Amino acid sequence: MARAKSKPTMSWARADLHIHSPASADYLDKTATFMDLLRAAEERELDVIAITDHNSVAGIAAFRRRLETLQFLQDQGRLSPEEAEEFDEYHRILTRILVLPGFELTATLGFHILAIFPPQTSIRKLEHILLELNVPEDRLDAGTSEIGASTDVLTAYSIMDRAGAMVIAAHANSTHGVAMQGFNFGGQTKIAYTQDEHLHALEVTDLDSRSRRSTAQFYNGSKPEYPRRMHCIQGSDAHKLRRDPADTDKRLGIGDRATEWLLPEVSFEAMKELLTSDDFSRTRPYRPADPIDPVKQAQEAGPSLVQGFHERPVVRSRGYEAVLRDLVAFANTNGGTLYIGAGKTKGTVRGVEKPQEVQDALLQEVASRVTPQLEIEVDVIPVDAKGVLVLGVPKGVETPYVLNQTEIWVRQESETVVASRDEIVRLVLQTLASNRVPVPMEEAEEPVPTVSELTDEPPHTGVEIIESTERNGIPYHTVKDLRNGSIVQNVTRFSARRLWRYAISEHESNQLDLNEIQWRGDIGLWKVHKRGGQTRYNLAQRDPDGRLHIYYGVTEEGLHGPWRVFAESPETANGQAEPTEAEEAVPVV
Repeated sequence: MARAKSKPTMSWARADLHIHSPASADYLDKTATFMDLLRAAEERELDVIAITDHNSVAGIAAFRRRLETLQFLQDQGRLSPEEAEEFDEYHRILTRILVLPGFELTATLGFHILAIFPPQTSIRKLEHILLELNVPEDRLDAGTSEIGASTDVLTAYSIMDRAGAMVIAAHANSTHGVAMQGFNFGGQTKIAYTQDEHLHALEVTDLDSRSRRSTAQFYNGSKPEYPRRMHCIQGSDAHKLRRDPADTDKRLGIGDRATEWLLPEVSFEAMKELLTSDDFSRTRPYRPADPIDPVKQAQEAGPSLVQGFHERPVVRSRGYEAVLRDLVAFANTNGGTLYIGAGKTKGTVRGVEKPQEVQDALLQEVASRVTPQLEIEVDVIPVDAKGVLVLGVPKGVETPYVLNQTEIWVRQESETVVASRDEIVRLVLQTLASNRVPVPMEEAEEPVPTVSELTDEPPHTGVEIIESTERNGIPYHTVKDLRNGSIVQNVTRFSARRLWRYAISEHESNQLDLNEIQWRGDIGLWKVHKRGGQTRYNLAQRDPDGRLHIYYGVTEEGLHGPWRVFAESPETANGQAEPTEAEEAVPVV
């Protein structure tokens, strides 16, 4: 039977996992107490908060000492009326709000990382972890972000994860963030810092943005160089109790930028399980007046390499065939999320009648028709009083996954297509390599045709036709997929997929006029066209030997480095990224 991590009845919980206390040296409300913090969290109707002072747990330690003192006095019958009132209020609020201990580490080069732990974690253990992260012993109670040389980012992730924490990159897209926005260097470092297996989530300042350039969209798993889809959440980074609209610094207060989590229970364990899963439909930015619907939000982004939609689970006469093909394709490519009961267009939500029965039937189909066993996460998300099935598929570790014993499907951009022979070879080699099985020479991939060294790396999406021959009057082409570098030979216009067919048709029509290319040095823009509601670019590049390379159907996500100029507005064509509204409005400490 296919395994599905089905969830019990769940509800939305509001969490702010980035809150400072007066133990942080730069805290603004110097006279605030922990009771004041809890009252502010209660006012904002938060269910979970995390205390994350700079390189210190002195704040949470003081909080616990106060509770222990009150408990001792209660046991001794020595509570004053004021202390009894305080003790009762603590108990009342703490039955409503889960308080998690943690800290905000300043790693080497100034990058900030949140480590958040189970509520029962001892202060001694937390301080031991800080010492292991090379926070100087004499700075443990200082609560400052300036601690000198500590630990590098990747080592910090590993230490925190090993200690059982939720590891979250703080304000990743802004100041001191690991996404290194605005940096014109460090490409491999950016990838490592945001894709590391020990990092569980990115805290971002633009989670509420609907822009295709938002941080969450960038890290949705569709970028070739960033294949791991990342959970994105938001936190207030509160250095004061409440935000004063009259303040010019616009610093946030507790709960001003919270995240909602769809959980079976409000607990550290449930939250960490979600962040370590492939279910990306159960977090959303908190909007008090207008809650975001995660399904409609997904519809706004549309179908992609890692996301698909089906209005109905079953198509008459074909059963679950279309759904199963997508599931297999996701497993063979980069994983993904499939919404059943919702169409591609925002607002088209049919819902699924008797979702539990459909889920059981679908899992039975997967178990009997997909090889090897495919593990799926299944949720039912309520949308407009209807249930939408959300299927989460991880990237497979035993590729190729096969439907009906013979069908191998892969995902190409927003489409599910039959795998070519070369792609099947690559999927097999991928599994052999992960299992460290020696690959016989006769099974190795066919050699890639050599090309001259390029000054700039080609785009990361689209296709290039690198060789063409004619046999019996039929042109055959060797096509390179720029997303993964795979080479597919003997492709004809009639056997090609949609994007490849377009590229081959353009290539065979011989319509290229070098005078039409807008050159920027050795790279150029030939054509811009719309396909599937998405802007695509035909680009050109000259190598040092004078050879011309034409790249067809490049999407915006494939434009990197110098190629970005062809998609940028005049205001950003100088290479300086425009700050997001959130970054302009909220200085981050």
